[in-house]
Amino acid sequence: MRASTPLPFALLGGFVRRLSSRPRSLSGWTMAVFGLLAAALGAVGLAAPDALLAVMGFAPVPDGARAEGDHTLLFLTASSMAAVNMGAYYVLAALSDWRAFYGWTVPFRLLTCTVFTAAVLAGRAPAGFLGVGLWEGAGAAATWAALRYERRTGRSA
Repeated sequence: MRASTPLPFALLGGFVRRLSSRPRSLSGWTMAVFGLLAAALGAVGLAAPDALLAVMGFAPVPDGARAEGDHTLLFLTASSMAAVNMGAYYVLAALSDWRAFYGWTVPFRLLTCTVFTAAVLAGRAPAGFLGVGLWEGAGAAATWAALRYERRTGRSA
């Protein structure tokens, strides 16, 4: 390790050198696309939270109009940062062709789809939020189908 390399990057150095320049399988592509979209939407949430709220069907509250104790922007910042991180994990998993990870994501993404859809149906979230749940469900289904296809055919790309 060179003294000028920051420790987190030095620790990742060996891992990063083993990454492919692009996903090597259909299932890897499903993960990479989902990861890039998650990271991009997370970045939007960090940079322009009201824009992300509007995309999800929530009415943004004008600056200075939030009630005392309204922590919406705090929770949006936290979930946006989580989305950026999750996107990075998904892309790194895709570039390392870590298929076990792909399989692990499917049931949890389906659970997320179920919870988000239930929130809309129960009136806890606006109808526009249904798209978030469907996005998770569609991504899980695409990854599952790609993994199944690869297992059945022995193909990876």
